[in-house]
Amino acid sequence: MAGCTRRCQQGILKFLQCLHRLVSGTLSKDKVDDELEMTMVCHRPEGLEQLEAQTNFTKRELQVLYRGFKNECPSGVVNEETFKHIYAQFFPHGDASNYAHYLFNAFDSAHNGSIKFEDFVMGLSILLRGSVREKLQWTFNLYDINRDGYINKEEMTEIVRAIYDMMGKYTYPALKGDVPKQHVDAFFQKMDKNKDGVVTLEEFILACQEDENMMRSLQLFENVL
Repeated sequence: MAGCTRRCQQGILKFLQCLHRLVSGTLSKDKVDDELEMTMVCHRPEGLEQLEAQTNFTKRELQVLYRGFKNECPSGVVNEETFKHIYAQFFPHGDASNYAHYLFNAFDSAHNGSIKFEDFVMGLSILLRGSVREKLQWTFNLYDINRDGYINKEEMTEIVRAIYDMMGKYTYPALKGDVPKQHVDAFFQKMDKNKDGVVTLEEFILACQEDENMMRSLQLFENVL
């Protein structure tokens, strides 16, 4: 079981690296053909056309991603432990476990403790190729930890603190314990237009569109891929 888990972790990391090359335009046509051949599986995913219609990926891109995903992780799903292990490799100088937990929950659309290929593709399509509004709505859902349709200060503080922990001491060498709270207070002052103590989706989108620095701060995941 441990060997299978390690193989899945290594495979998904390769999958993400392949995705990075693919979406950044550095995966050539010949390379795509080579990787298709190397990662060929015996069956074609059901609903490929539906995924193509629902995402901003082409059929060829979906084939490459799906075949690599299934070849390296035959179960077709990723659990939270594996996801945390993968994500930690992007941030070796910090503790990414808390942020990975919240990010995993955002990808886990069925809330069943696992991420399927379809979950990955739908989320990544928005984060990498979606409109500004789509990206902000996805990010809002990440911050809305209890999924009640609002972001309160406690939820935002949890996420912001997790981001600081993930970036580590090399990025923030003299960070004081109250800095995340100060940033959240500043965010809320701009976002909570009616001063009712919570931020709605529309308030969130409006504030981020009015302040590019705030948008960059909140959409950290884009910088990982």
